[in-house]
Amino acid sequence: MESPIITAVALTKYYGKSENPSLDTINLTIFKGEKFGVFGPNGAGKTTLISLLCNIIKATSGTIEYTFDNQKKNIKEKFNQVGFVPQDFAFYAELTAKQNLYYFGGVYGMSSINVKEQTTHLLEILGLTSVADKKVKSYSGGMKRRLNLAIGLIHSPEIIFLDEPTVGVDIHSKLTIINHLEELNKKGVTIIYTSHHLKEAEDFCSRVALMDNGKVIALDTVSELIKINNAANLEELMINLTGKELRD
Repeated sequence: MESPIITAVALTKYYGKSENPSLDTINLTIFKGEKFGVFGPNGAGKTTLISLLCNIIKATSGTIEYTFDNQKKNIKEKFNQVGFVPQDFAFYAELTAKQNLYYFGGVYGMSSINVKEQTTHLLEILGLTSVADKKVKSYSGGMKRRLNLAIGLIHSPEIIFLDEPTVGVDIHSKLTIINHLEELNKKGVTIIYTSHHLKEAEDFCSRVALMDNGKVIALDTVSELIKINNAANLEELMINLTGKELRD
């Protein structure tokens, strides 16, 4: 196992005046080069955890420590080494794919040459070259989802946070996205991933944290968790640990 790249200690988050925490004293270590999954029913705290880890929101208490090149860093110091791909589309629909990527590359302070090269590469890899100069509002759902991913990858981050990266897409787009993420991971990129597609997660993730009611209730490799809990797969494991009640 590689060295830790993210370490969360007693991470707690309350929203507003709520008496119940959205996250309750989470302790978590994610290692460099992992494909780490975060799963649980609606309201378990998955998105809150991801948002805290990539500095979108602040914790009520607890600490998050990042380690880059064996040195502890504040995430703000390493903004250019962290990518975030949200579930909601995060692009400008009136712009083309190329214009979106150029813009977000500029946000990360990339040189014009680097932006152009990376844009060309990502558009080709993710099957968007033929529509690169069309306005994004004309794209299919799968095209938009792939562009959303490209924007999160434009600056070649060391860590990528993915919140439902394949939701609402067909099998071809899903395979394209997952295959590219696998290639990036082989090059040492750390991936933190959450999804409701549990079969996809079971195949993709090296280690997973299962959450419920703001707590991590299980943490290990998928195969070990399935074995320990005598489950057939990740879906059955989730039901066994979190119950069958509907979550709204």
